[in-house]
Amino acid sequence: MARLSRVESQGRTRERLVATARQLFLAHGYAATSLSDVAETAGYSKGAVYSNFRSKDHLCLAALDDIRAEQLGLLTDAVMGEAGIEDRLTAFAAWAEAHIGDEAWTTLEVEFLTSARHDEELRAEIAVRVAVIREALAQLLDALALELGVTPAMPADRAAMTLLSLGIGLGVQRVADPGVPTAVLTETLRLVLRMDDRATD
Repeated sequence: MARLSRVESQGRTRERLVATARQLFLAHGYAATSLSDVAETAGYSKGAVYSNFRSKDHLCLAALDDIRAEQLGLLTDAVMGEAGIEDRLTAFAAWAEAHIGDEAWTTLEVEFLTSARHDEELRAEIAVRVAVIREALAQLLDALALELGVTPAMPADRAAMTLLSLGIGLGVQRVADPGVPTAVLTETLRLVLRMDDRATD
């Protein structure tokens, strides 16, 4: 087997550190997990962590990026594809019920945001990432509206903000009470896409 180049080796090291950090942050929380914990569990020195990430904050940003990318992929798979729109809305509802309010993910997001509240640079990086998520959701909504031949009930960027805000709020509520239903998220998506209007045409 050919030896990995330095860039490839560093890329694999980074991937392993992010995967390990994700696992530990989700299991134990942000504050309770140290860089030494991550390095030891991943099988690297603490220096290897610092050669890839400026700080524990930036390692957590990368771990959260990984989680959000995975969830966005699952969401995209649910709402786009060959199935009929009602089947895809059902898949969306199933995704929401399975993932909105995941205790480990939700509490990590809240804990990290709370810890970053006095760090303007970190808050700016978080804001950029949230904007990227909103843009991705807006693009999904635009694609769905085009497919359905409808004009959304509100501009896609505002609809994306509405759905994201609703999802975050439901997630926090479901940490305290997992029985809180997520159906309102699917109902809101139907309203945005004017699905009920189409049903009565």
